[in-house]
Amino acid sequence: QVQLVESGGGLVQAGGSLRLSCAVSGISFSISTMAWYRRAPGKQRELVAAVRSGGTTNYADSVKGRFAISTDNTKKTVYLQMNSLKPEDTAVYYCNVLDTRFWGQGTQVTVSS
Repeated sequence: QVQLVESGGGLVQAGGSLRLSCAVSGISFSISTMAWYRRAPGKQRELVAAVRSGGTTNYADSVKGRFAISTDNTKKTVYLQMNSLKPEDTAVYYCNVLDTRFWGQGTQVTVSS
């Protein structure tokens, strides 16, 4: 049974930081491509960042230089470090095994101005 459990969301002021975590079980984590998506109110879901098993990362233009995705294969956890947060980063953030139907439940991030 595949499970993805996110944590780390919350309310933060603009300019602040948060780190999201996603604990994964039931898959071969070390060879999977992991991703973070977000869905803001009234908008479509957006790919924020992804990391391949070899360490290659890619980011949405809107978060480049501010967010960093990383993994800990020992803990089977993927992280999203979010710095210099902006009100437009407010969204529900979801962890995903890229190109699969496996999703976490989502964690709310709210950035106040």
